[in-house]
Amino acid sequence: MDRQPEPLLSLVGVGVTIDGRSVLRDVDWSVQPGQHWVVIGPNGGGKSTMVRVAGLQLHPTVGSVVVMGHELGRTDIRGLRSRVGLASASLADQLRGRLTAEEVVRCGRTGALEPWWHTYTDEDTDRALAALERVGLGGYGQRTFGTLSSGERQRTLLARALVNDPGVLLLDEPTAGLDLAGREELVAALTVIAADPNGPATVLVTHHVEDIPPSSTHLHALRGGTAVATGPIGSTLSAETLETVFGLTVILTESGGRYAARAGSS
Repeated sequence: MDRQPEPLLSLVGVGVTIDGRSVLRDVDWSVQPGQHWVVIGPNGGGKSTMVRVAGLQLHPTVGSVVVMGHELGRTDIRGLRSRVGLASASLADQLRGRLTAEEVVRCGRTGALEPWWHTYTDEDTDRALAALERVGLGGYGQRTFGTLSSGERQRTLLARALVNDPGVLLLDEPTAGLDLAGREELVAALTVIAADPNGPATVLVTHHVEDIPPSSTHLHALRGGTAVATGPIGSTLSAETLETVFGLTVILTESGGRYAARAGSS
């Protein structure tokens, strides 16, 4: 019998309490190589907190977190963080608009917000340009970040998260604020990444099923900081799951691996 590969991420019994309020409870979740997860839930459901824990940005109150064989609290996470790509819509607000797209991505090599904080090589520049090409932004290197469309900015941040060739890529609500074209461009970029056999496992956090790429393999649904369903997307993404997560009657449709949901009559 073939042995199951070691998970890239493993959360066991994870709970997070902030200001006396339980934000996550009893989370058991793992990500294997080649998997592409969607984490879905309502605002305040614990999605972003779970991703911050998985991305080594937040220590859990209880439970264990193992990233690529290294347990949080028992290893130096500074080097380990480069193996976990993390992109969020909020990062765009922290970057100067006059930085070029290449500089934004190149700074991802060190996790910096400004290029003058560290010294970079020609190889770093080449890697940044290659990452932009990978997300469909070849030739955009010298465009300033502030002149890019919202969708182009999110794909630039995706390239930044990819520049270190991480083993796992965490995307915290990257479609927030995007119009239809921007969302579809991002979904297309994620589909291309998933098709690369040497690419990272991915975790997409969202509260819209319309954001789910057809390449997604697994679903983790949260409500009130607790898992409602977790497993292969074909057996977990259902109207019943969404009704439990969002607390209303849902009509779910699927076509070509893309989903749509709307409220139904009870």
